[in-house]
Amino acid sequence: MENNRSLINDLSALKTPSFVISTEDLKNNLNILESIKKRTGCKILLALKAFAIYTLFPIIRKSLDGVCASSQDEARLGREEFNKEVHCYAAAFSDVEFKSIIRFSDHIVFNSFNQWRRFRPFINKSPQKTSYGIRINPEHSEGTIPLYDPCVKGSRLGVRIQDFEAHELKGISGLHFHTLCEHNADSLERTLAAFEKSFGKYLFDLDWLNLGGGHLITKNDYDIELLCHLIDYLKRKYHIEIYLEPGEAIVLNAGYFISTVLDIINSDIPTAILDTSAATHMPDVLEIPYRPHIIGSDELGRKKYSYRLSGMSCLSGDNIGVYSFDNPLRIDDKLIFTDMAHYTMVKTNTFNGIRLPSIFLYDAETKNNVLLRDFNYDDYKSRLS
Repeated sequence: MENNRSLINDLSALKTPSFVISTEDLKNNLNILESIKKRTGCKILLALKAFAIYTLFPIIRKSLDGVCASSQDEARLGREEFNKEVHCYAAAFSDVEFKSIIRFSDHIVFNSFNQWRRFRPFINKSPQKTSYGIRINPEHSEGTIPLYDPCVKGSRLGVRIQDFEAHELKGISGLHFHTLCEHNADSLERTLAAFEKSFGKYLFDLDWLNLGGGHLITKNDYDIELLCHLIDYLKRKYHIEIYLEPGEAIVLNAGYFISTVLDIINSDIPTAILDTSAATHMPDVLEIPYRPHIIGSDELGRKKYSYRLSGMSCLSGDNIGVYSFDNPLRIDDKLIFTDMAHYTMVKTNTFNGIRLPSIFLYDAETKNNVLLRDFNYDDYKSRLS
């Protein structure tokens, strides 16, 4: 990637700020996921909360079995644009939202038995053939960041074994857990051990188990053999369907973000202000926090010239990070951020009236950049009243 001068030239020609999705890298990820499906017979869903560029759904649909949604609008998008299985889960549903969700969903997972009881009378009257499940909390943490750990102490996500109401399972077809975030298969193995100890006995009477997301399957060092072994083990022991719903793995290293240096000022270190904003275009930089890689850069002091890269919003903490370069930055230089497809476009906002980045597709074979979407004043105004 660092030495791909052709790629750098192709992307640097774009107007900024812009997200760019590499169709070649997307297809490479899908090939890996498809091979796991063929080996194990599991089903894999696209997590729309991570990536929802529906123009690419025809490509993704060839390899995956459907989508998982977290709201009525995601569920509708999955039904209208992906048009395969739609699974939906949320920490809670309102009456209005549930009536919409049930129209679009093949599977609905409840976060509590209270919600299952609340909507059961409506379900009993519904003509929809929907499968229902309960999200459980195996109380086993693999995450290191509490903000993103569904099993952190006091978590509201999923039913703990002490609160599990086995007498309410009539009409429930499956269980769901989600405990991982950018983890390898050994984390899943440990989670399954904890899950089986508390909940395994209930699977014998159910139809499916959803292992959630956070499986970084397409990363180079991911243990695919162990993942396949675990899926085969579950299917063989419990005779159930196995679902996975990764988001990041589907578009890992398949996206770029292009930004331009607008100004360079003197602070405690030289500070380059870009035509982007961590607060508006890449909020995970501030929330996790997360330091995206930039082609040709390194950490502070690793190269000769170091800069703090900052956004154009009024937020004083709108800083992307400190980076070093072989050559000094200049106004109008283009910077190319890597691995910027997942949890980026779905999280952008228009704070300060800053326009959303354009979205391009990049075809490495033809060297073509195809504009998918530009955003303008109407997009900002339409969100207000």
